[in-house]
Amino acid sequence: MSRILFTLTSVALIGLAGCASQPAPTAAAKPAESKAVEAEKPALSAEAQAALAAAQADVKAARAKNALWTTAQDALNAAEAAAEKNDSATVLKQSKRASDQVRLGMEQLNYPMIKIGD
Repeated sequence: MSRILFTLTSVALIGLAGCASQPAPTAAAKPAESKAVEAEKPALSAEAQAALAAAQADVKAARAKNALWTTAQDALNAAEAAAEKNDSATVLKQSKRASDQVRLGMEQLNYPMIKIGD
């Protein structure tokens, strides 16, 4: 019994020692890699930046009037996430969707209130 316990303990210690001997990544290597990756990223197009700014303004206006739909907020969040990745096509698509949803929410304010009963 003690032989098995000794063997299992030895195997565990050897395994842990192998993990501990691997060199940790140096901090000096990361900035050089990130600069190279940043240089390769395409910039967000001017049209996408304008669409994102318009969608943000629309959502802010709808929030002020309590007419913001969750789908508009979700689309704006997706557009902002795509902007961080410099994905102009997705920013344009999601910004347009957010603005359309805001427009519908604002139009809904003009609908008559439904009265049930007398």
